[in-house]
Amino acid sequence: MCAFSSDGLSDGLADGGLADGLPDGPEALLSAMAACGADPESPAWRDLARVMDTAARANPSVARLRLPHTAGEQPAEAALRRELAQELHALAGRDAATRQALTEWLHRHPGPARTPPGSAPSPPGSTPSATANVISGDSVLHGPSVQARDIHGSIHFHPPSPTPPPRLPVPRQLPPVTARFIGREADRRALDGVRARRSAHAPQILVVSGLAGVGKTALVTHWLHEHADSFPDGQFYADLGGQTTVGDSGPVSPAAVLEAFLVALGAASVPTGIAQRSALWRSMTSGLRLAVLLDSAFTAAQVRPLLLGTPTGLTVVTSRSNLTGLRVEGASVHRLEGLPAESAVELLAVGGGTRVAREPAAAREVVRLCGHLPLAVALASAQLALRPHCSVSTLADSLSRGQGAVDTLRVDGEAVMRTALDMSYAVLPDESRALYRRMGLLPADRHDVALLNALADDGDGSCDPGQAADIAVDIAVDVLIESNLLEETGPGTYRFHDLVQAHARRLGEELEDPDGRERALRRFVDWCLSTAASAEGILTPSHRLPGHDLPAGTVPATPLDGPEEALAWLDTHRNGLMGAVRYSAQLGWHSSCWRLADLIWPLFLRLRPSEMWLEAHRLGLEAARRSGSRQGEGRMLTSGAIGLRNAGRYPEAADWYRQALELATADGDVRQQAQAVSGLGHVSLLAHQLDDARAHFEHALRLREAIGYRRGVALSRRRLGETALAGGDLTTAAGHLRRAVDELDSLGETYEATRVLALLGHVLDRGEDPDGGVRRLREALARFRAGDARSEHWEARCLEWLGQAAESRGDHAESVRHYEAARDLFRRLSPEDTQRLDARLRRP
Repeated sequence: MCAFSSDGLSDGLADGGLADGLPDGPEALLSAMAACGADPESPAWRDLARVMDTAARANPSVARLRLPHTAGEQPAEAALRRELAQELHALAGRDAATRQALTEWLHRHPGPARTPPGSAPSPPGSTPSATANVISGDSVLHGPSVQARDIHGSIHFHPPSPTPPPRLPVPRQLPPVTARFIGREADRRALDGVRARRSAHAPQILVVSGLAGVGKTALVTHWLHEHADSFPDGQFYADLGGQTTVGDSGPVSPAAVLEAFLVALGAASVPTGIAQRSALWRSMTSGLRLAVLLDSAFTAAQVRPLLLGTPTGLTVVTSRSNLTGLRVEGASVHRLEGLPAESAVELLAVGGGTRVAREPAAAREVVRLCGHLPLAVALASAQLALRPHCSVSTLADSLSRGQGAVDTLRVDGEAVMRTALDMSYAVLPDESRALYRRMGLLPADRHDVALLNALADDGDGSCDPGQAADIAVDIAVDVLIESNLLEETGPGTYRFHDLVQAHARRLGEELEDPDGRERALRRFVDWCLSTAASAEGILTPSHRLPGHDLPAGTVPATPLDGPEEALAWLDTHRNGLMGAVRYSAQLGWHSSCWRLADLIWPLFLRLRPSEMWLEAHRLGLEAARRSGSRQGEGRMLTSGAIGLRNAGRYPEAADWYRQALELATADGDVRQQAQAVSGLGHVSLLAHQLDDARAHFEHALRLREAIGYRRGVALSRRRLGETALAGGDLTTAAGHLRRAVDELDSLGETYEATRVLALLGHVLDRGEDPDGGVRRLREALARFRAGDARSEHWEARCLEWLGQAAESRGDHAESVRHYEAARDLFRRLSPEDTQRLDARLRRP
């Protein structure tokens, strides 16, 4: 924004350019519409039709309004124009896309000129006086401008403030809306009413409960997307009922959800205890306008740690139960029933077409047998689409006579969901049915195309090779999606609805023979191993374990194009990977168990899922010992100890490191010895046992120098520098850090080198070379703000150290500027660091 100042200005108008906003009322729009003429093919009417298309995407009810093309002021046409103008103007106040489209239309088709308020119109044929301020209707102003008669003094335009460094993206985690969302107007109005009655002093909690398949998630997702402008600070989503293993469908730990939420907010470190995580969640979201959707909750106790503490936020919970316990917290409960009959019949007609209109009574019976549940009705609709010669009456008869195992979901005593799913399965082609059963056997919640290709191979040579096989799988998958049995969650990635997953698992257990079940699970685990090995090679090539390459003929990996895609694959499939580790342990596939736990190291290193980290390495350690792999045992001990250390379990971490050291010493594995010794040093440093830490790090340095492990040598010197800094020996610290940063730079280790550079700058500022220290801190700050070394946490640390440097020079204004910038970053990352910076700023 430009600032304007003047010593004297009279009879003038200062303007920063053409305004983007709309008039306060619909009158300008109404006037412009009246001037469009009667030709429906005129540019003005064609452009307005495109505006209405944009508005209809935000509010489908706009589509019911037709464009009034008749010229003149006939009452009916005038009323239509007024209704349309009012509707579009009101929607533009809520929807940014409509507002932009309407503003552009008014700029192109402004209608008759209007006299500014408070001034008299010019007589016809007159010309403006020499002192009048006139801008013609087709003028466009760009940039700062001044329109005035007389100016006395000077005018100053000030440039905008520098653009702040980029921040983490605002979380927008809601699932995408579905294209076929029918009905629910009454429920949306009810949710609007609940929202309008929120307290100004307490956080709002809304529970939407109902049967499985009733459409709770779809309704809430649509509703929250409609109100996205009310939550500019973010929308969070967590599936609290996610499945982890076959036969193991239970509540997701609120601690794991809090960890993911805090990371999304930018927390540099996450506490280990659930109470501490919950407190940090409430602190970091205080005052923010957020929406949180907690999907498929089991109990009120599961939800409570995840609740917001600010009245500016909204928590929406979906559950199959009413979660009455949350009423104590002030929750409102909206129970979602089945679709209204008219909406359900409309959904049935998506697949049934004109047959539904020809047999209205049969259509209503199908809807009744489906319990008016959207999922069941959609599946029945898919059956009509797949069987174009089947009448609606025949479908109704089949549903009413349906046999099969009793499902937990019942409506009026009828297992309509199981009946509908059995019917859907029965009409599938053989290839789709086989794929459906085998997918149901897997302990996974996501499925890739490469995995599905592996499952389609019967292992007997009967599968078509190459491209023909891929095409067959694509067709089988397309049929499952078309039948509403499978959902596509991303390019080449699929998932089952939770009810469909249980149905597919049951059929797999019943219809696949023991050899077929084991073959499907073996190919799943092999696919996990091969793709995890590919991700490890991209993200952490130095972690590769020599002598343990996967054998030839292993299931082909999912193609991964670069580090971002590799990390995204690990994140998307983390539940399936952990399921494969568990299943391998249960079935006695010991080598696969510990190898997979080791191969997914980049997942643990980059994403820090602490609970999964510890469980995988406990299972992997036992499996490595059972398989007799001493290398595997050593890897599980050192990598698992890092997880224990990060979780704050220092004594247990030290015990694992000591076990790893004994094993490596017995085997003569020097690199593993150094890793274990360095780990013991880090635990001692965190406990401020500096003499022990120094001794361990010096021992690790000698071991790594002896085998020529340059990266390890540099990291050992960094640890020795940190230990010297903790003990106040700045000269020794600077010496270690100088050598470490040079070595890491020569190896291309950008991130690690930049961290050491910042540490060196801080040490030099406190000791022998303040100017050199500040120069290095500024260089590190620039690296942390962009590129491979991007890190908000280290950016804030550099700013705080620069503030300390300015304070030591007596530059109070500079120190305050740096401290405030560091505090603003730490507010998103660490409450403790924020408090420390606040205390510094309060000092005189």
